[in-house]
Amino acid sequence: MNPAVSDQRHQQPSAVPGPGPGPGPGVFHPVALDRYADAVAEFLAAPGRTPVPVPVDGRADLVPSVTAANGLYEGLRVPAPLDLGVVLGAEELPPGVAELAAPLARRWVDEKELDDAAGFHDRHAGTLLVIGRYDSLNLSPVRSLLLSTYRGPAHALTLLSGRDGASVAWNVAKQYAFAGRDVDALGLFTDTDRPPHLPGVQVFDDRDFERADIQGEVLGTRWRRVVFQGHGKDDSVNLGEFTICGLNPAVPAVPGLLGPRCAYGLPCYKPEDKLIPLHRVEAVEVVLSACNSGPLADLALYDPKYQLLLNALDGPARTVVSAVSVHDSDRPENVAWMRTALVGADSVDTLNASLAGSHPYPAFMRFGMPDELEEAPPAPRPADHRPDPLLLTTGRRLTALLASELLPHNHALRPRLTKLARKVDLWAARPTHLADQSPGEIHASLAADLQSLDHTVAEQVADNPENEIMNYPAYFGDRSSLDPQVREVTCHCGRPAQEFTRRGLLPYVLDTTCAVCMRCGDVTFRVPEAPALLAYADDEVEQGGVLEVRAALTASRPGPVRLGLFVPTYLREDTVVEPRTVKVRGTADHPRDVTFRVRFAAGTAPQAYYFTVFAVQDLAVSTARRHFGVVPRDA
Repeated sequence: MNPAVSDQRHQQPSAVPGPGPGPGPGVFHPVALDRYADAVAEFLAAPGRTPVPVPVDGRADLVPSVTAANGLYEGLRVPAPLDLGVVLGAEELPPGVAELAAPLARRWVDEKELDDAAGFHDRHAGTLLVIGRYDSLNLSPVRSLLLSTYRGPAHALTLLSGRDGASVAWNVAKQYAFAGRDVDALGLFTDTDRPPHLPGVQVFDDRDFERADIQGEVLGTRWRRVVFQGHGKDDSVNLGEFTICGLNPAVPAVPGLLGPRCAYGLPCYKPEDKLIPLHRVEAVEVVLSACNSGPLADLALYDPKYQLLLNALDGPARTVVSAVSVHDSDRPENVAWMRTALVGADSVDTLNASLAGSHPYPAFMRFGMPDELEEAPPAPRPADHRPDPLLLTTGRRLTALLASELLPHNHALRPRLTKLARKVDLWAARPTHLADQSPGEIHASLAADLQSLDHTVAEQVADNPENEIMNYPAYFGDRSSLDPQVREVTCHCGRPAQEFTRRGLLPYVLDTTCAVCMRCGDVTFRVPEAPALLAYADDEVEQGGVLEVRAALTASRPGPVRLGLFVPTYLREDTVVEPRTVKVRGTADHPRDVTFRVRFAAGTAPQAYYFTVFAVQDLAVSTARRHFGVVPRDA
């Protein structure tokens, strides 16, 4: 049967727990090409009773890989089929490959269906398996298939390939094998990150590369899954002075194609005694987490002889995960992969979902059938890098306070603001926000820092109302332009007022909103998303009397707000403000009243004065000014 031209549903054979009697030395058996088709038929007649045949004519280098695989896998089973299958260039593959692949999909369609790859999934819903030599995996049709499926259902696109027909046959054969329970090592080798060490995962980073025999660690361990992450090209991944190498010395070079230095008789750019041949890595799954580690055939930089992807496919790995292009894989992806590996979930689905908030294309491709799990975890949700709005608001305010000249260089707040700015920078970055700390942990830590700083700001203003931070309306306003939109509001004196906003002209200049009353002047000032204040009091107070002030506070968010009240310098010796400052819990739903009392000395000069109520929340200071008069005490 040729599945490439069959549109019939395939009945999956029964799975078997192991190779059964008579499999020879292992689950795979090298055969001559002229015996391959018959050997496939014998295997399919009773899967697991005989080894899976592997044609090795002209590919003697595959024999050591078969031998290694026989020590890695302990039994055979028919994998759970995908919904659809397509064979590219069936005539280029050894007779028997299509037949061996037939149980891997429920339905097979002609490769002509991929002439309109962008519309393929509109016509054929479900998961898709594409089989073909590497030289058939070109930008068209694979790019359209990737883009149309990677945010769809789990395991949307799966590939089986190799550098030639024998390698394709070898990779189809590996899909029938399962590893023993003793093959349980999980490894992450990264030259670009220092991720946390999760129990059950062996993690090696740049510090380990300087003191450990990484070559021995990689080649001396039988891995269930292993990730190699570092910089490189499609021929190598850098791990410090060690290099994951894509060279297959047994494969002839293609005349006229570009190669790395060694293709021209030059020494490797890295120590040659620290090269790690990828096809010798004994792993069930290999993840090549480097940019362009598995380019499409017509986009490759180097001759296939040096390709990492093809070298991995020549080896014993049943599954190879490679990057089709550039990507931003970092701490979030490493942590997500480790958690995924510990529960046996799919690496490609996890990594692409984690990166979905960074770029609008799939980074990784799956070469190998997805594992069937008894209790499959839910498909990963695409990541969306959207930090807490409070974090972003704090970042903008810190930028304004530190980058502008509002606060002098020796201002007492600068050291603490600088320290918080460093934290915010880390908290806003993908590696921290999506991996190191949960959003709840970040919010709690940020809120604690803001409460402490808000307290400090309120106390400094209460001690010295002429503190430079209180000059923000003038400083930012001078570097702003007027927004033409004006709102009619009511002043706390009861008269109509206008509220308008000045828009900052420079990145470190915050917008400022001001309300102006023809009777009271500029009544209130605040920055965006800061508390709103109004101040109510009698118009007059007697000498020696008490002026009761009611501040109406509407917070920008539920949470603590510090408030205070001060009078101008020329009135301070004659007054006592109670309380000096106060902390209340504000809400954004409705105003909260906060009461202050201003006691006046008997000798206070009768005349017009004003007081200012201020509120501090999340590094923003809002003010409301109210005029009043002191009148002589009645005789």
